[in-house]
Amino acid sequence: MDSRLTIIFFFSLLSLIVLRKLAKKVALVDIPTARKQHQGSIPLIGGISIFLSVCLAIAIMPAAMPHSTLYLLSAFILVTVGVIDDKYDISVKARLLVQTIVSITMITVGSMSLNQLGDIAGFGDLALNNTASYFVTTLAIIGAINAFNMVDGIDGLLGGLAAVTFSSLGILFLANNQVHLFQFCLVIVTAAIPYIMLNLGFPFGQRYKVFMGDAGSIFIGFTVIWLLICGSQTVDSSPLGNSTLDTSALNDPAFRPVTALWLIALPLMDMATIMIRRIRKGQSPFKPDREHLHHICQRLGLTPRMTLICICSFASLLAYVGIIGEQYQVAESIMFVSFVMVFVIYYTTICHIWRITTFIRQKLTSDMVTAKNDNPRGNIPK
Repeated sequence: MDSRLTIIFFFSLLSLIVLRKLAKKVALVDIPTARKQHQGSIPLIGGISIFLSVCLAIAIMPAAMPHSTLYLLSAFILVTVGVIDDKYDISVKARLLVQTIVSITMITVGSMSLNQLGDIAGFGDLALNNTASYFVTTLAIIGAINAFNMVDGIDGLLGGLAAVTFSSLGILFLANNQVHLFQFCLVIVTAAIPYIMLNLGFPFGQRYKVFMGDAGSIFIGFTVIWLLICGSQTVDSSPLGNSTLDTSALNDPAFRPVTALWLIALPLMDMATIMIRRIRKGQSPFKPDREHLHHICQRLGLTPRMTLICICSFASLLAYVGIIGEQYQVAESIMFVSFVMVFVIYYTTICHIWRITTFIRQKLTSDMVTAKNDNPRGNIPK
């Protein structure tokens, strides 16, 4: 496995270097605007590189992913649409239509669906009929895709959050002896590392800087929800199509559905919060703005690197709560109510962040003035 990961790492790195030159020739680049504040035209090829690396990984490790053919075909369609969107900026309706078609294909062809939500209400497992399953699964797929798409806003953030999510998934798969899916999570993280390096300007500096692009964020979100379904549901092994895969483990979910919420908690909460706020303002929930968590952090005075560390640390903490809850089998109803409470706190804090920070600053200023008045000459008390 180590040698294969090494191959994937260097393939991803080489593909980034090659693709960035091609992207500049065909103008597949991100140009600075009032909303996109960066220097120069940056190639949007991070997602393409990771997707190609995953294709290579599945070619040399065909047992790594259930329904690998369906997965690659669906991912190819989404990545292609993402590239077109990066180049020509297609409408939200067109993107949602493609995502819906892919979702329905996953359900009908691959039997990849959310058919039970666990004991989140405390009254026994909540099973979904076919109609409800179609609706909830489609909503979950579109939600996950757009959650990771919306969170991509500063250097390293999407790559960092993806690493947190796939690492957490890998831990849960390994704990449940689903080694193939654990290896696939390692593949994704390994393929993403070269992108994170170049995105942050390491080791070649800003000259080789690249962005993920919509193609990449969509691919990351799609792969996350695919693995969440594989890990939390009983997957029908009959249409898998790759005989080398050990399908016995797939009949034993690696974690409960409520745990999935904690693994993608931050992108999910950020998306829900920003969409609710936009709707309350009478705007489209998909209208771009600068009200995401990373924007707020920077307006509060944090540097981009500090913002990256804080957000990824917070996401890691939330994912850790999910892993611990799964490990100790904390009641699903408690985990679900706790998640809702965290979201309410997060939403309320973001909505009132400026009042909160103003109060804190005024309080600190008041304390400093009081201390100065008590000791006007700055004498050190004996």
